[in-house]
Amino acid sequence: MNAVGHPTVIGTNRPLEEIRIDVAGPAALTGPALAHLRALGATAPEPPDTRTGPARFTATGPGAGRVTAHTAWADVLPDVDAADEATVQATTGMMHVHGRREGAPRGLAVDYAATCASVLTVQGLLAGLLGRARGGGTATHLATGADRAALLTLSQYLAAANAPEAEAVPPAPGGPPFTAACGTRFELEALEPAPWARFWRALGAAEAAIRAGWPAFQFRYATACAPLPEELHRTAHAASWARVREAAAASGAEVCALRPLAERAAEPRSAAPWTLTPHARSRPRGTSGPVAAGALPLSGLTVLEAGRRIQAPLAAHLLGLLGADVVRIEPPGGDPLRGMPPCASGISARWLALNRGKRAVEIDIKSPAGQAELRELAAGADVFLHNWAPGKAEHFQLGADRLAAVHPGLVYAYTSGWAGRLPDAPMGTDFMVQARTGVGEAARPADEPPAPSLMTLIDVLGGLVGAEAVLAGLLLRERTGRGVRVESSLLGAAETLTAPALHRAATGQDPRRPAGFRRPLPTADGWVAPADAPARPAPAGSARLRELTTQQAVAALRQQGRSATAVTTDLTALPEDPRLRGACSRDAHGSLVVPSPWRFA
Repeated sequence: MNAVGHPTVIGTNRPLEEIRIDVAGPAALTGPALAHLRALGATAPEPPDTRTGPARFTATGPGAGRVTAHTAWADVLPDVDAADEATVQATTGMMHVHGRREGAPRGLAVDYAATCASVLTVQGLLAGLLGRARGGGTATHLATGADRAALLTLSQYLAAANAPEAEAVPPAPGGPPFTAACGTRFELEALEPAPWARFWRALGAAEAAIRAGWPAFQFRYATACAPLPEELHRTAHAASWARVREAAAASGAEVCALRPLAERAAEPRSAAPWTLTPHARSRPRGTSGPVAAGALPLSGLTVLEAGRRIQAPLAAHLLGLLGADVVRIEPPGGDPLRGMPPCASGISARWLALNRGKRAVEIDIKSPAGQAELRELAAGADVFLHNWAPGKAEHFQLGADRLAAVHPGLVYAYTSGWAGRLPDAPMGTDFMVQARTGVGEAARPADEPPAPSLMTLIDVLGGLVGAEAVLAGLLLRERTGRGVRVESSLLGAAETLTAPALHRAATGQDPRRPAGFRRPLPTADGWVAPADAPARPAPAGSARLRELTTQQAVAALRQQGRSATAVTTDLTALPEDPRLRGACSRDAHGSLVVPSPWRFA
């Protein structure tokens, strides 16, 4: 066994101890990765900020050899169309999806594509080191890009837009948050129609508006907008915040006031977005087997996934892209989201974006027989991954301790909402986490009212962080000879995304980006997005650009020394966009497939 570092580092819970990682490149592409690598135990000297160009990572250490990563703004797109965060968001359609609530493209004021690319870089480095630790001849160089990361985060929206069927609820402007009479802006969460209806009835809303609003509200996770009846917003605005909370408590719905970044900065935060805890019992070393020459680093490993919605399914999807055999545990009758419109060949295009290539086993975990069946499967697996509600696994005798008893070498991974770190936390869903952690403020510039993005920022980033944690757990298992309990969370994902804004708030700076930040400019036939840091101001103002076509506006800005690109506003046209150079493909069902987030060599 060619293990990384000392073969019996039993006391460690950090898999990158004794590993040195040298980094160079722009802070936006290196910062989140550096924080995670250091939290995993790596020695990573502070790099110079080159401001431009790609980021480069080189990992070396006892038994590790040399594993390298190259992270660029553009790896699929032309450099001129993906020069920084703003242009990546514009070209990939991220500005369009985030802007659906407003009815026009808007840039995210957080560095979302770069943050996701950083997490994918850490995943690739961990996977490469794991392949070496397993004694295989796997690739030791990987490349990724902020453009690849952005396309991955948008994969569900792209698949749905390019499916042969229409959305169940046509996208249109509108959506939460709501505003109470005192001005408190708040998010509402109801996973079923009954709590939704009871909440609005308690506030006195009209029945027609309650019925009409539910489908748009329910599908907001899928469409990134929620064209609710204006009656519901008026009803909320007529109620005091105290009455809103009373209505939520009585109905079974939940509400959360949007918290400012300054308040969040004053609260305790974790240094890492996950925890890794080796089991007390050991396993025989080397049972995962070596990796064949040329194989992906997780080849030969089995992942059991019992996930719902986005977070855990996406984490397992990424592990599958790295070579693992993913077995999806579904309830009797199969996952109901398989039929969520729009469909391709009878299967939800969104579901395929997260679950294609997985094997499925139907198990009733509520029955003793089903629980025994799942424990039997876990006995032969390497990873068990789930995102059930808190306490559900333990209730069904499927918690970490119970499964460790049948398989001491198991990596037990729980992708949670809050990781038990905020005792007053609301329901652990994407938009509630955004509201509670200040993402609603960080994601928008200072001249826009705080509002969580209706693009599922935290569910997706939570899935990426979850896969990162599993890879760290697998590498730690190779080093310690023990199975590992892993927990990641949506809270950890939110902290990763908002770290720069929280640092600004904690040091007395304005945590929000200035007015108009990353707001694309209208042209005669579309929109153009300048880069965040132009070489010098262009003399042509926005009024002049309105008279030009988008192509002419891009050319004019570039002639004046500004990086700029056209904003994608039609997701159905994106796969054929010459800037993507045919990077997207179709699966056996005819559903759109975005490119893998990594290239290995």
